[in-house]
Amino acid sequence: MALADPECGISNGADSTSPFSDIIELNVGGQVYVTRHTTLIAVPDSLLWNMFSKKRPTELARDSKGRFFLDRDGFLFRYILDYLRDLNLVLPDYFPEKSRLQREAEFFQLRDLSKLLSPNMSKDNSITDEICQSDSEEPSVPPLLGPDASRTMSVASTAHSPSIESKKSGFITVGYRGSYTIGRDIQTDAKFRRVARITVCGKTSLAKEVFGDTLNESRDPDRPPERYTSRYYLKYNFLEQAFDKLSEFGFHMVACSSTGTCAYSSNDPNEDKTWTSYTEYVFCRE
Repeated sequence: MALADPECGISNGADSTSPFSDIIELNVGGQVYVTRHTTLIAVPDSLLWNMFSKKRPTELARDSKGRFFLDRDGFLFRYILDYLRDLNLVLPDYFPEKSRLQREAEFFQLRDLSKLLSPNMSKDNSITDEICQSDSEEPSVPPLLGPDASRTMSVASTAHSPSIESKKSGFITVGYRGSYTIGRDIQTDAKFRRVARITVCGKTSLAKEVFGDTLNESRDPDRPPERYTSRYYLKYNFLEQAFDKLSEFGFHMVACSSTGTCAYSSNDPNEDKTWTSYTEYVFCRE
């Protein structure tokens, strides 16, 4: 009969000399993972190997439910875990987070994985076509004399400018659910516009172009760039910061709508009124 491990609460079928259970529960940045102890120590001298082979369970950080806690990107950790299972890197066809995943690989001291994710190396450890392409392969502008030379060079430069090509037209909707309190005497110093979360709706490629690393994709990961989503949200809760980013990338507001409800915090009508609202702002780039 398997006995319950007092540290992790899961039966221990591993090496009797190890203080850890065979099955380990992890909380990585709020995402819960369950894996084998042998998986975590698959790569010698890595961070996880040191944690789960050189230390005791009592030396590691825990969350409120007793899971081992790691303050890292919970979404990207699943690729770290997949790599540890068979030491093979498999990513989706469209995966824009390679640089961030490489940073995670470096943090976990997985040197081989970090090399595979290096921007100048492909999955088979060969130099990528993008890096191999030399400057001499760039289309050259034939030498011209006279006033047409500068105009021709300007047109050629514009045609190959990534900033011009990348600015596609489209719409992005930014929404938030907020609340504020009005005191008995309609005091203006009450809590105002407390924003819990700013949501982002629109085409995936546009949302990532504008908000970049500040976009939380955990509720809709691996979304292809030409598909639409309504499940992204921002890692900050300042509306003006979101508006500044949209303006920076050439978007302007074209519509806005809002709904609200009012409730008393108690049955006493003299108590403060709490208003909750949901507001959406529609931005367009033509």
